[in-house]
Amino acid sequence: MFEFGIKDIIDIVCVAMMLYYLYRLMKESRSLNVFIGIIVFVVIWLFVSQVLEMRLLGSIMDKLVSVGVIALIIIFQEEIRKFLYSLGAHQRMRRFASFFSSGSKNKKDMDKTAIMPIVMACINMSRGKVGALIVIERMVSLDDIIETGDIIDANINQRLIENIFFKNSPLHDGAMVVSKRRIRAAGCILPVSHSVDIPKELGLRHRAALGISQDSDAIAVVVSEETGGISVAIKGEFRLRLSGELLESILTKELLG
Repeated sequence: MFEFGIKDIIDIVCVAMMLYYLYRLMKESRSLNVFIGIIVFVVIWLFVSQVLEMRLLGSIMDKLVSVGVIALIIIFQEEIRKFLYSLGAHQRMRRFASFFSSGSKNKKDMDKTAIMPIVMACINMSRGKVGALIVIERMVSLDDIIETGDIIDANINQRLIENIFFKNSPLHDGAMVVSKRRIRAAGCILPVSHSVDIPKELGLRHRAALGISQDSDAIAVVVSEETGGISVAIKGEFRLRLSGELLESILTKELLG
């Protein structure tokens, strides 16, 4: 006789949490219909093979499932990568990993003297409605993003930032990456978020900012070319219509707090 114990309850809760997380992940990536189709197929497969015990059809579906797992890994490689990243980026996981990497980067890579030129440049560009996208690296390396742009490797300077994003500058359309208190590169290409929750009035810069904040722990600062509004993307969430003081407060808290 089947005994239902505490272990089974934990098992069901874990499966439910995993399915819910996958549901949210697929919804954000606009793959929800595919996810629902997979769930329906799995339910039919279990019903045919376990309940009805139809050997021929069950064996055919078994083969489809074994091959389908590889196909799903290829199709959903981006979603799987985000899932694994989110596990590793969890605060408790990072604390655990810090015991094994004494030389890892931390928030103290930035200081107040590096934050203020960024804030002042954003304020000036906001007044002139100059579009800008500044990505500040934290623990997760952005070397792959840096390689897509032009290497600068200069001290963080307000005038340099404003010149990079000047409308006639050849680098103004891409992102500027700040790492270890230096401007590492400009004109970089970022992954674009496909989230359906982004307000329609936000453009490609905002989608790129949200994309890099979803793929890493970086902070992305955006100045809108249309409105001059300042926004910040952190951990896949936006803070919109910021004043210079609020921008300074957020960067100070996130980078130095």
